[in-house]
Formats: sequence, C-alpha cells, structure tokens
Amino acid sequence: MYDVIVVGGGHAGCEAALAAAKMGGKTLLLTGNLKMVASMPCNPSIGGPAKGVVVREIDALGGYMGKNADLCQIQTKMLNRSKGPAVRALRFQIDKLLYSEQMLRHLQQTPNLTLKEAIVEKLVTQDQAVCGVVLKDGTVLASKTIILTTGTYLDSRILRGHQTKKEGPDGQMTTVSLSQNLKELGFEIQRLKTGTPPRIKASTIDYSEVKQEQGDEEVWHFSFDPGYSALRAVRVPCYLTYTNQAIHDLIRDHLQESAMYGGIVEGVGPRYCPSIEDKIVKFADKERHQIFYEPESLELDQEYIQGFSTSMPMEVQEQMIRLLPGLKHCEIIKYAYAIEYDAIDPLELNPNLETKKIANLFTAGQINGTSGYEEAAAQGLMAGINAMLKIRGKDPFVLKRDEAYIGVMIDDLVTKGTKEPYRLLTSRAEYRLLLRHDNADLRLRPYAFSFGMIDANQLQLLNTKKQAIDSFLQSFKQIKVKPSETVQSILAKYHSAPIQEGTSFYTLLKRPEVSFRCILELCEACQIVLSCAFPSIEEVLEQVEIQIKYEGYIGKTLEQSKKMRNYEAWVIPKEICYREVDNIALEAREKLEKIRPQTIGQASRISGVNPADISVLVVYIEKMKRESK
Repeated sequence: MYDVIVVGGGHAGCEAALAAAKMGGKTLLLTGNLKMVASMPCNPSIGGPAKGVVVREIDALGGYMGKNADLCQIQTKMLNRSKGPAVRALRFQIDKLLYSEQMLRHLQQTPNLTLKEAIVEKLVTQDQAVCGVVLKDGTVLASKTIILTTGTYLDSRILRGHQTKKEGPDGQMTTVSLSQNLKELGFEIQRLKTGTPPRIKASTIDYSEVKQEQGDEEVWHFSFDPGYSALRAVRVPCYLTYTNQAIHDLIRDHLQESAMYGGIVEGVGPRYCPSIEDKIVKFADKERHQIFYEPESLELDQEYIQGFSTSMPMEVQEQMIRLLPGLKHCEIIKYAYAIEYDAIDPLELNPNLETKKIANLFTAGQINGTSGYEEAAAQGLMAGINAMLKIRGKDPFVLKRDEAYIGVMIDDLVTKGTKEPYRLLTSRAEYRLLLRHDNADLRLRPYAFSFGMIDANQLQLLNTKKQAIDSFLQSFKQIKVKPSETVQSILAKYHSAPIQEGTSFYTLLKRPEVSFRCILELCEACQIVLSCAFPSIEEVLEQVEIQIKYEGYIGKTLEQSKKMRNYEAWVIPKEICYREVDNIALEAREKLEKIRPQTIGQASRISGVNPADISVLVVYIEKMKRESK
C-alpha cells in the first residue's frame, strides 16, 4: 500500500512525487520511460513573464524546478528590467538533455520515492473514492491517493497535414484506455491541441543572416537556496529573425492542407501560443512575425525554431522553413507537428486539485487544461502537498490570489474553467505588485516549513533576511548624507538632482532614478557602514528599495486584497441548493450549481455571476445560518 501514486513523469509528476516523498509519504512514480522524466518536448527554456515568478514560488515552497534550472542553464535573462518590479521575471535557456538527467538523478536519490516504468490502464475505485491503479500487464497497485499527471499523452495523436499518428510527444506511447476509464467514471473530457516547431541542424544554419541575442552578464538564480550554479559554465546565444511575405503567401496558398484549417483537428488550440498559420490568418495586417533560433543542448547540434509551430504537411514545411533567413540550405532534423490530447474540465476540481467526483484522486498539469512546464510543475507541487495533507486529515493548502501566481492560476482553473490550453499571464493577477519575482520567499517559505518542505536552517535564513529588511527600513529614515561635492557627483551619475540639505536614504530612494546601488556608492564615499547578517546585502537592499519606492502603491494594493479576503472568509455551506435561491439569474444559478464555489469570493469570480446575484446569495446564506441555530 502506497500513500501516493503519481501517474506520469513530466514536470507535474516529478514535483508531485518529490513533494509527497519529502513530506514523508510512501510514494510511487509511474511513467512510460524513466529516461524521459521532466522532458522538454517543446521550448527548451524555463521561465518568462509570470512563469518565471511561478518557478520562484515553486522553489520557495520547497519544489525542485528552480534548482534544476539553475544547474542546467546555458543562457539567462532578466526580462522587463527597465519596467517596474511587478513585471520582472527570469527566463533561462536550458540544456534539455542535462535537465532530464539531473531530474532523474534527484528522483532516484529522494527517500520514500520509488520509480517504475509502467503504463496505467485504469483506476481502481470503491464508494466514489480511488484506491489504486491497474497496470497494462494486469498488476494492481493499491494507494491511499492517486495523482494523475498524464500531460499530453492522454489518447494523443500527432498531426502533420492530413497524416495522423497515435502517439505522444517525441514518439512516446499514448494512453488510450485511461482516457476511456475517466469517461466511464463520469468525467467531462475536453479535446485540446498544442504543437511544436521544427528542429534544425545548427551547423547547417547561416547565422550571418540573423541577429545574435546574448543573455545577461549577471549571474541569476531561480533558487533561493545557495549551492545551485550552472554545471556547464558555457553561455550560448539565441538568434532573432522574422518571417517574410514569401512565407505568408506560401502558407495562405496551402492553408487547407494544414491539419487545423483542413478540418482534421478536433481540439481547441492555445490563443496565447498560436501556430504560424494562426498568426498569419488572425493577424493578417502584420507584415512579419518574430522567430527565434534557440539551442536545445550543448550535446546536440540542434536549434529550436521558436514561433514557427505548424501542422502543415512535411513537404510544405520543407518550403516554409527554407524561406526563413539562414535556413535556405539547412538540414531539417524534425518537422513540426500539432498534437491533440484529452484533458478533464478543470471545473471538475476542488481548489486543492482533488476531483469532485472521485475522492482521493488529484490531477495536475496539462490534464487540467493548462500549457507550459512551469504551470504543470506548480500544480504538481500543490497536488503532492495536498495529497499528503488529505492522508493526514489536515485542511487543504489553497493559495489565495494575493499570495501567489500559483493561487491565481488554480483559482482561474477551478472557478472559470478553460476551453483552450491555459497560459499564465501577468495580466491575470490583479495583485501582481504583491506577487513579485523578488519576494516569493518572503511570501511562501513559512508555508513550506509548516509542511516539512524546507528545513529549520532554510527558515532561519529567511528570518535573518526579514530582520535585515526591517532594520534597514527603519535606519534609512535616520541615516542622512550632506550635500558635499562627492555626494552630488554620485547623484549626478544616476541622473538625480542635487540635494540642498542633509537628506535621508529613505527620501533619496523615493526618487525613481535612485537605486540601492546608488545608496551603496554613497555609503562607501561617506564611510557609512551598513551591517547585514544575511549573506547577500544586495538582495536585502533590493527589497528595501522596492518597499520604499512603491510604498503608496503597495499600500493601496494591500487594502484591495484585504477587501477580497473578507469575501474569501465567507464560506458557503456545502449543503446549499442554488435552485432554491430566489431572485438569482438563471445563468448564475446554473454556474453556481455546476462549480459549487467554496466561498463568496470564489462565487464572485464566476463568469455569469453578477454583483446583484452575490448580494442575494449573501442574504440567503445569512438566513440559512439563522435557521440552523
């Protein structure tokens, strides 16, 4: 008997298994091919807008994705550096072969975790609760909880033009019977689509025709813990180019040969990561579209053609590819393809990612209708934690929208659902000023310690950092510099106006152009000593600068989140029958009955439920409470 069985070894499955094992659960990870754990069948990168913050949140909660990315990076960038802290995020190019190898090694070394190559045929259920799995060879394995993380392998098929093939990404085996089993258990199954661009032999590309894009010189890390630096100290460039009119004309001429536009594709594709056909049809006014050539591994002579996903037949792809700058005489290693797969309707899930229909069954990743490695890993982590909390009889761990991007994502999924692969975006977070790249540890590490996901030393390091931040926030109101020639010259260096009298660091940091680096220079020039017990004074001062500079905005956002918290604290009785609530619009009643929100706050975010419906619902619940006394 296992505590947790995780089905699937992608990014969601790895984080789920690691979390459950770390919390002391006897855990089994089942996957079709152990050499493919945490594989990257699409973009060889981790992070990006919003996604990079999610990786930091995963690390803060004790997950492994950020640490593995730090080990396997081959290029790093801090995005949106010129913009405010609310939209900054890390993005790493990753050596995808090394990433999978390192993840497997970490899984193998994790106590309480067993790995097994196997295909799951069906779930074993009793009294509307899952209690095990049946493998393809007939073996039955019992478990207290099951976490499904099947990715895009659930009854999947590869499509190139009118040619289809029953398989998952990278030629791996698809799972058909499990999909049928979920339908038999009453789950509403959606058909979704995504795709991947071609791979080109790097040594056959003429790079003189494209623009080189280097990463940052600074050393960035996803992980808050020390000791995770790049295993291969090599930094490689990416390359930027654009499509052209000849490519656009060719695609329009062959549009009906595409699987998507030729009527072969049944599933819905992602709006925020469209195929090149979609870009040309839906953005017909655009004369060109951005394309990146990205390295996949230091061991592979291979480039990923980002932005050029297509479901065209291979012979058409051949022509399309050779019209791109630098690819006229290239060798094509792998043609692009679209992939269709089954997913469950995320409205079938509770906020802890346990299914409503079958108790003790959790799902995470693309089976929930999401896209992206980062979104998958975050859900896997949360599912692993919640599976163990369920076993222990503890309350579920549900992050609120003002606590983490992970909370925003899961709330979006279980409250609003999705008709297309969901991608996390900065714009989805109404409290994004609170959910920054820089403060994920301050927000989430106390939770991680309470679950046993980080140890006492990690918590002590966090507390040391908090104390240092608080100390500097207070002392910077007292520490002043006088208007000497040296001070004025340093301020001028940062394009800041001279001071006329003794001015505090707090006042100076209110200036948009003054950064903590300017403060450090002033300290050195004026022989001011800043004492800090935390290993990185720059990391502490960055927090101090943000909190001082954006004090007013942060305060307003906190007020807004407080109002939301009041709604979130208002629990809706489980036994409520929405059909009996008078004066609620029909659409709202149907939505409420289907989703069955847990709080008034969640109910207010359901599409089709308006403020008037919420007011009526509040009155009805108050009446229920009075009558029950």
